[in-house]
Amino acid sequence: MKIHEYQAKAILKKFGVPVPDGEVVTDASQVTAACGKIGGNVFVVKAQIHAGGRGKGGGVKIAGSVDEAVEFTKQMLGMKLVTHQTGPEGKEVKTVLIEQGINISRELYLGIVIDRVSSRPVFMASEAGGMEIEEVAAKTPELILKEQVDPAVGLRPYQARKLAFGLKLTGPQVRKAEKFLLSLFRAFQENDCSLAEINPLVVTAEDDVLALDAKMNFDDSGLFRHPEIAELRDLNEEEPLEIEASKYDLNYIKLDGNVGCMVNGAGLAMATMDLIKLAGGEPANFLDVGGTASVERVSSAFKILISDKKVKAVLINIFGGIVRCDRVAKGIVEALKEVQVDMPVVVRLEGTNAEEARDVLDHSDLKFHVAATLKEAAEMAVKALAN
Repeated sequence: MKIHEYQAKAILKKFGVPVPDGEVVTDASQVTAACGKIGGNVFVVKAQIHAGGRGKGGGVKIAGSVDEAVEFTKQMLGMKLVTHQTGPEGKEVKTVLIEQGINISRELYLGIVIDRVSSRPVFMASEAGGMEIEEVAAKTPELILKEQVDPAVGLRPYQARKLAFGLKLTGPQVRKAEKFLLSLFRAFQENDCSLAEINPLVVTAEDDVLALDAKMNFDDSGLFRHPEIAELRDLNEEEPLEIEASKYDLNYIKLDGNVGCMVNGAGLAMATMDLIKLAGGEPANFLDVGGTASVERVSSAFKILISDKKVKAVLINIFGGIVRCDRVAKGIVEALKEVQVDMPVVVRLEGTNAEEARDVLDHSDLKFHVAATLKEAAEMAVKALAN
């Protein structure tokens, strides 16, 4: 689960991570009072959406007065902010964060992610703050520092100092960075985060170390321990089909292609998407119906899949293990009875009760393209797009 920048900063502040003073507004009439609370003469006006690259899209502006902050807020609220992460449709801005202006000396990058290989949290830090870390990794990987953390003991002070020195911090900056890093890791660990990113992490002219921006993602499986964080979920920022899929505990992620995929098992789903790409097509989604799919669940999954207007063909790839192929077939038939489908549907079923599943499809009076292998299924689905 993702949250907004202002929400992430509120959490970090509770753990002692220094952040700029700021106020959240949802209407331009609230700006003057907000600036009064913050104080000073320079303000940063920041649109709040779940996407990076806001500054390049006009979602971050520096105001030299209260009146200018009011004007920038009027411009942002209600706008469709387009960044490289939102796609061309953009995201509507409904909330704006106003912060105090900071006298920035240096911009750095800091992030914590889970290393899937070592199964440990890892700090990534770089002197190239304010940039896309993917771009830094591709062009100047030597600028990225990494420090793995043993979750049993947490980040140790010597590791924090090692990162601080690696970022070429000096004098009082090192001590403040050490405290910052230890507090950030505690916030990451105690809230079951999957990502904590500070970009940029800034050093001020006064040698303070602050989180100028903040992004936090949370492990959905751990949210039952954090109901206060679950309440921060903003459904307006999420894909409607993904929200609908979550009601049925379906693992669904919308993509930009036109071949809809329904598969059981994450690994098989990834392989299916790869073969669609190799056949010259583009997958429209990742959809894993899981290993204990009921007829109702499969039917719901199919309806969600074809609700995507970009989908022009469907590939159903089921390997019957825990889930029986005939149960999946019945779910597909039930869905097709309720929803008008005017696109080719390719089905590949193997494993438990595969023969029974084929009988269900054959006696349904519905049209399916049945494939014997996954490669054949992918090729059939892509070829059907041209017809």
